[in-house]
Amino acid sequence: MAQRATPRTPRLTAHPLKAFERGALSTALAKAHLPTDDIETPEHLFWRFETADDIPVGFGGLEIHGTDTLMRSIVVLPPLRRRGIGAAIVSLLESEATLYGCRAIWLLTATASPFFARLGYARCDRAVVPEAIRATREFAALCPASAEVLLKRFA
Repeated sequence: MAQRATPRTPRLTAHPLKAFERGALSTALAKAHLPTDDIETPEHLFWRFETADDIPVGFGGLEIHGTDTLMRSIVVLPPLRRRGIGAAIVSLLESEATLYGCRAIWLLTATASPFFARLGYARCDRAVVPEAIRATREFAALCPASAEVLLKRFA
């Protein structure tokens, strides 16, 4: 799935990550100090994002639970940060989530709340998070209890 480019958003293409490519994802996540423990779980969907010139720029994922999804593992490769690529990745993941019939995207972050707030995500209390999302390894064990919970709903 390709995304239209705007002056601030680069055009990216999403490629579903094959099982043998998860090692590259794990390396990128570890370098960004993000959890890697459960990325081999086959039900977790991950994508590699590239520019129109086939240059890899980052990764991202979703854990689908009915009409809710947990956004996972957004990482932009270090030399390409602060160019709008993260926002483009989030936009493509939102599109993928809606294709899967999701109406809400949840995420946990210890450091990126302002970034996600600019993209329409709002802080919420952990008590309102659906049980299926709370039961994920990322929510229950991998992210610190101090991580903020953010939510974006779709019509």
